Amino acid sequence: ARRVLAYVVENREHLAPWEPERAEAYFTLPFWKAELRNARRESRSGTALRLVLLQRADPEGAVAGIVNLRHVIRGALFGAILSYSLDGRLTGRGLMTEALEAVTAHAFGPMGLHRLEASHLPENERSASVLRRLGFEKVGFAPDYLRIAGRWRDHVLTARVHPGWRPTSA
Repeated sequence: ARRVLAYVVENREHLAPWEPERAEAYFTLPFWKAELRNARRESRSGTALRLVLLQRADPEGAVAGIVNLRHVIRGALFGAILSYSLDGRLTGRGLMTEALEAVTAHAFGPMGLHRLEASHLPENERSASVLRRLGFEKVGFAPDYLRIAGRWRDHVLTARVHPGWRPTSA
């Protein structure tokens, strides 16, 4: 929890234009202790996979980023919503592409998912490029989709499907 807290505090300004407004409690240790307990419960129940990214060269060091597969739905959809963030000092090195390749392989492999969805602000070309490299395709445009940085913002909707999907016991 301390390492995640350090990440969100150190990247507060960098991430602010791309994320919802955060209450001050978000930037406290009690919040992150509770949030990580909830993440473990979600993982055990199969409703989410929330990951903390560490640099291979320094796995005991600072958090490099966060990747979430949330709102995992089985039944007719077998899908999830992908979101992610990266330390501002580490952008442009291909780290998020590498991380999302691994997460996508896990989602389409052991998790047994068929579809991943991700959205981005129209002007967030870095995020759009990462998603394109990973095979996500634009599937729509959502006006006033999410409240980001204090106002309703349009989003580009993207998705990637596993073309060879087969039902599993997952």
